[in-house]
Amino acid sequence: MSTADVTTPIAAATRQRAIAAAQGREPFDLLLTGATVVDVATLELREADVGLVGEMIASVHPRGRFTQARETHALDGQFLAPGLIDGHVHFESSHMLPHHYASVVVPQGTTTVFCDPHELANVLGLDGVRYAVEASRGLPLRFVVQASSCVPAAPGLELSGADFQAQEIEQLLALPEVAGLAEVMDMRAVLEASPRMMGILGAALASGKIIEGHARGLSGERLQAYVAAGIGADHEITSGADALEKLRAGLTVELRGSHDYLLPEVVAAVKTLPVVPTSLTVCTDDVFPDHLVRKGGMIDVLRRLVRYGLDPLQALRCATVNNAYRLKRDDLGWVAAGRRADLTVLGNLQALDVARVYASGRLVAADGRMCAPIRPRPMALPLRTMKLAPLSVDDFEVRVPELRQGRAVVRAIKGARFTEWAEVTVDVVDSVAAVPAHLSRMTVVHRHGRSSLGPQTAIIDGWGRWQGAYATSYAHDSHNLVVYGADPADMALAANTVIEMGGGGAVVRGGEVVARTAFPVAGLLSVAEPEIVASEHQALVDAAGTVVEWQGPYRTFKALSGQCLACNAGPHLTDLGLTDGTTREVHRPFLRAIA
Repeated sequence: MSTADVTTPIAAATRQRAIAAAQGREPFDLLLTGATVVDVATLELREADVGLVGEMIASVHPRGRFTQARETHALDGQFLAPGLIDGHVHFESSHMLPHHYASVVVPQGTTTVFCDPHELANVLGLDGVRYAVEASRGLPLRFVVQASSCVPAAPGLELSGADFQAQEIEQLLALPEVAGLAEVMDMRAVLEASPRMMGILGAALASGKIIEGHARGLSGERLQAYVAAGIGADHEITSGADALEKLRAGLTVELRGSHDYLLPEVVAAVKTLPVVPTSLTVCTDDVFPDHLVRKGGMIDVLRRLVRYGLDPLQALRCATVNNAYRLKRDDLGWVAAGRRADLTVLGNLQALDVARVYASGRLVAADGRMCAPIRPRPMALPLRTMKLAPLSVDDFEVRVPELRQGRAVVRAIKGARFTEWAEVTVDVVDSVAAVPAHLSRMTVVHRHGRSSLGPQTAIIDGWGRWQGAYATSYAHDSHNLVVYGADPADMALAANTVIEMGGGGAVVRGGEVVARTAFPVAGLLSVAEPEIVASEHQALVDAAGTVVEWQGPYRTFKALSGQCLACNAGPHLTDLGLTDGTTREVHRPFLRAIA
């Protein structure tokens, strides 16, 4: 596949050949026979043959009507559906290079992704988005790229590797491969109409390209104001009622698989509507490599939606033509003449088992594997982004400079994923707080070379007492070095292991590194093959589970990479210190001394 089909129309000569082939005047390049076509427009199942010319569908016609073709594939007893379109994804959560990511999701039926390289952008700036564009060229997976809108996600509360203003957004939106503005996470800036955010939104609106949203927790007049800013979609759904309110507000609602505990309630809510709206779509958002390889990306989300009561045809419609409408891509998402020949062959509609995948008219995957290895483009990888010297044990102490000796009440962060302020009484010796035995600590260290502040350490409540440490350079959204633990020595060992690897994750228990995985590309991506990335990540999750006790749905491994989300309401620790996403303030830990 050439990425020409991402940005340019189908060649006139190809259409002329298709016109002739559709009338039997010349042979098809490829004829698919014997299948039952899944019509995602009418929700009908129709017996038909499908003729392809070049990268496009030339004809969907009665079985046996034409037989002349350079090649014929018999699909007897199977279902022919459009290729799946992932409506919102950060491929970096797979920790795979783009060509490795494609080699996993294409055999699962996904042929197009609406990709926000937000993580790369926060580490590498404009070069991160450009890397995503360049590395995705020529793949059998269509990367439709977005201009990352929030770099950093919470200005004033964190520092990432770059700072995007309207000028940077204009540069990105001028790229033909960039189809819109990525999720606008700084909700408060939108509601307050801050000059920076109005400039970014203004650039997107002037481009005529679509604008993705992040409207977590917005309702009533605040939701209406957010939509009035020109934002058109949201994947941050918190309940069935929230999904309905956002659909009624005119947003495209993207059902994401990364929050499985919400899907049954949302499906039940959608089924109360007279029709399933065309503004309901499906996305993955973030999928870790072990889950992506073992269970799947989009296909796994669809299977779960069906299991939770959504009709399979409706699920396929949401994941194909509805997403195509959202992307303003009339050439995608439908088994119909004139569309691009991105097709998924299913053996069973209820199980949604993928037998074959065609991309731009070519058979690219069968029986869960690529038909041929994917060759990456020769290009330099963005390495050496961990701009940090080795850390010491002292860097992981909770410091109270306002008090030399005595007792004090200090701020702590309580909860996982959804946080609130807590107060903890501590003993202070030489301006260092003794963390109570039932609590743990968290440290964030700026890693992009743009800050002179040192490590920031705080007490965390709600995670129990860590029996070791975990460090990672993959931490939303600024992707600074984040370390969890109770013993500063364990935390220092985990952190320095990640620094030495040039990025990645490490688990320490009993003073030894028991699991590690390297992400040398931007501190986010591995260079290893998908199976190795998945295996190493699973080992990291398993090892982390031996030093902290998981409590779903929030206190999970996934929460460790999202605990720094400063754009969300409530307290968060960032490289600038203790921050409050509600008030937009940065705080010192010290509250008061106790006589």
